[in-house]
Parts: sequence; C-alpha cells; structure tokens
Amino acid sequence: MTRRIVLAASLGVLFSAASLLAHHSAATAYDVDKKVTLRGTVTKVEWANPHVFYYLDVADTSGKVTNWAIEASTPNQLYRRGWRKDDLKIGEEVTLVDSSPARNGSSRAYGGTLTLANGRKVFSGSAATDQ
Repeated sequence: MTRRIVLAASLGVLFSAASLLAHHSAATAYDVDKKVTLRGTVTKVEWANPHVFYYLDVADTSGKVTNWAIEASTPNQLYRRGWRKDDLKIGEEVTLVDSSPARNGSSRAYGGTLTLANGRKVFSGSAATDQ
C-alpha cells in the first residue's frame, strides 16, 4: 500500500512540474534589448489563451510585404488594460512601437504599444516583464 502511495505522489509531482515548464518567459524567444516599429494592415486576430496573437502585413522600403506575427499579453491582461476583442479590425492600418523582435530573425515580435486606426494607443505587453 505504501508503495502505491509513493508512486501516486511521485506521478503527481512529475505531471505538475511538466506544466510549469510549458510556460516560459517571453524574453527567451524575443530580444528585449532591441525594439522594432511596424506600420501595417491587420490580417488576422487570435484572441485566445495563453496569449493573444495578431498579424500585420508590413511593407518594407522596396514595397515587399511581409506578414508579421505579433504576440501580445494574455487576454485577461489586455482586457484589464482596456483592450476588447473587437478593437483590432481586419483591414485597418495600425502602428506598433517598442516591440521586441524574435531572436531567430523571423517576422515575429512581442508586445509594445499599438496605435489603433482611430488613434487610440493600447499597451500590448512587454517581453521583459510578461512571464
């Protein structure tokens, strides 16, 4: 009987530790020492846990368009800061400043301050502090 209790307790600790490893600091994937500014058109919004993602078509100086994936804070954190699900509308032009780019050079970034099409500014998170 004692052996079963020890086994059950060990499995419980093992499975709970695995879920802790699944959530990690955004600073591991994004360079918090660099900042990018992006101006583009909203193409997609995914308002879901654990983090909100939105996508922007951004044209470079030559006119080449790249779709950027922007990772924001959790839906609850954004809601507390005044965001609502329908604030970002597909097709609207927005500007993102002070966002942390991906460490691997891909077209991904985290957080920053987003200026919506109506001029309202909303904070979308900080890779240095969101964990």
